[in-house]
Amino acid sequence: MPTPQVFVTRQIFPEALEMIAREARLEVWPDDYPPSPEQLRRKLAQADGVLTNIMDRLDAAAMAAAPNLKIISQMAVGVDNIDLAEATRRGIPVGHTPGVLAKATADLTFALLMAAARRVSESDRWVRRGQWQLAFHPMHWLGVDIHGATLGILGLGQIGLEVARRARGFEMKLMYHSRTRRPQAEAEYGLEYAELPEVLAAADFVTVHVPLTAATRHYIGERELRMMKPSAILVNVARGPVVDAKALYKVLKEGGIRAAALDVTDPEPIPADDPLLSLENLLVTPHIGSASVSSRRAMCLMAARNLLAGLKGQRLEACANGDLYQVKNRGC
Repeated sequence: MPTPQVFVTRQIFPEALEMIAREARLEVWPDDYPPSPEQLRRKLAQADGVLTNIMDRLDAAAMAAAPNLKIISQMAVGVDNIDLAEATRRGIPVGHTPGVLAKATADLTFALLMAAARRVSESDRWVRRGQWQLAFHPMHWLGVDIHGATLGILGLGQIGLEVARRARGFEMKLMYHSRTRRPQAEAEYGLEYAELPEVLAAADFVTVHVPLTAATRHYIGERELRMMKPSAILVNVARGPVVDAKALYKVLKEGGIRAAALDVTDPEPIPADDPLLSLENLLVTPHIGSASVSSRRAMCLMAARNLLAGLKGQRLEACANGDLYQVKNRGC
């Protein structure tokens, strides 16, 4: 059997590359910036497997350019950049990396929540501009309390649940809305389930953790933002298009909500001249939710294992299009 050819679309942890190189001919994209769609299609032309991340678009055209492709292994939980229906139609399993990044992303969620509440980024910019002239003023830089506040969690998957665990340490009241109710989690963490409008109206902080699908695009639009308290803070660590960026700009500028903190934007990366970046009550980080050393290493290794399993026709640790295997009466 010939040695399979694998293309990895970005540099990843060397341990993962070494694992792949032991069993495949390996090519790694050398640049920090992702390959263009045309470059990706050229690299896929001879590939038996590809290891991708969220900046790589694997649509029908890309798959059509890859007649030998047996496995797509994504180094992320979300796979909205991959045409799952097309992959399934072609019999290509799509691996992803759930479970290993939930804690790190929940940590960042709380970092953003706290920074927005206490105006950390805003006041840091003020100091760096040389505007700190008063030693202290009792009415300057007032933020809002986190302890005892009401947190509304939208999407109670692994990340949402980890956020709830952290919120308990701040004695927060916990509400959530999710596609599926979690009675056991409700009992264990004191979570209160409610419909979306009720959560938005009651929460002092709203954190977003839903996957990006056709149904969740602009899940939070102007209507939903207007349901929130003027004193409330929105935190989005899910995907950029889950929040309507134009509506968010309008509501933030008008003071409809107090502030927002985003780890994801629409588009991504956000252009330097985007109106959102002109707002002082907005905090933005460059999609770093999973960017801890241990989490990224675990993601790379899991993606490598999924890749090698797919090349061998074996069961993946985590498969985003499990229906493919159910049809074949195989596990996924």
